[in-house]
Amino acid sequence: MKHIDLIIIGGGPIGIACGLEAKKNGINYLILEKGPIVNSLFNYPINMQFFSSSEKLEIDDIPFISKEAKPKRNEALEYYRRIVTSNDLNINLFEKVNEVKKEGDSFSITTEKEAYTASFVIVATGFYDIPNTIDVPGEELPKVSHYYKDPHFFAKQKLAVVGASNSAVDAALECYRKGAEVTMIVRGPEIGRRVKYWVRPDIENRINEGSIKAYYNTTIKEISKDSLVLDTPDGALSIENDYVLALTGYKPNFEFLRKIGIELSDDQKLYPQYNEETMETNIENLFLAGVICGGMDTHIWFIENSRIHAKTILNTISQKIHQ
Repeated sequence: MKHIDLIIIGGGPIGIACGLEAKKNGINYLILEKGPIVNSLFNYPINMQFFSSSEKLEIDDIPFISKEAKPKRNEALEYYRRIVTSNDLNINLFEKVNEVKKEGDSFSITTEKEAYTASFVIVATGFYDIPNTIDVPGEELPKVSHYYKDPHFFAKQKLAVVGASNSAVDAALECYRKGAEVTMIVRGPEIGRRVKYWVRPDIENRINEGSIKAYYNTTIKEISKDSLVLDTPDGALSIENDYVLALTGYKPNFEFLRKIGIELSDDQKLYPQYNEETMETNIENLFLAGVICGGMDTHIWFIENSRIHAKTILNTISQKIHQ
């Protein structure tokens, strides 16, 4: 069994930032990532553009140069990949962590490939792995997806997009422009308030002109092979349908946190317990970093305001090591 001073679970931007800080502090560390480098960003839609400008996505003061002020997915992949390779970060890819146990003063970490012990652990696993389901009959059908990648697939198809957030709006607009017949199913009375300001007029104009059909204050009651049953303000309505993109958001792996022993709030927010000054959880020497700190409020923490977690945590760990 290998001993590593610090195990960082998650190889996204914040996990990478933690690795950089560990390296600068001379701490023996290992980043464990279940997929490729910045796995969540890799799984974003191909044409996605960030809300944040490039300088706000920078980590460790390493310049992020993009063609436009707000970079796109491929530019972010290039940026974070180069940071990992040029700094020769110690990262194991495609190695999923199955279990973390506190045993005395150290942790036992078991992955799909190896077993480790560590003095410190940082969990920086993000929130993109588990979709919020809509829990209706037919959701398990192959025509239904909770992830969107490329609009080409939906050309000449009757596509329902469930949701009104940035991801849903981007998918609706892109698929419409590639020839899909798009219908948006929106639970609330309007397009989401957090939709990117330069995109909102576009989606609203497409809806107003009838290019994209939108049902507000509406939910799906049932999904079948070639149709949907909607629950609208005017009653049940059946519409023809080929595919469903249920882009209703995602959530952290709370079960993983619970298994480790991290305490969560007993309300629907499921905020994990941690010290805001150190990012240390209720388990000594186990820290949280990044969006996972916000529980179900996944909009609270993102790259630009959680990149400071790396310095905070590594300063704390360094102080503990040198006590």
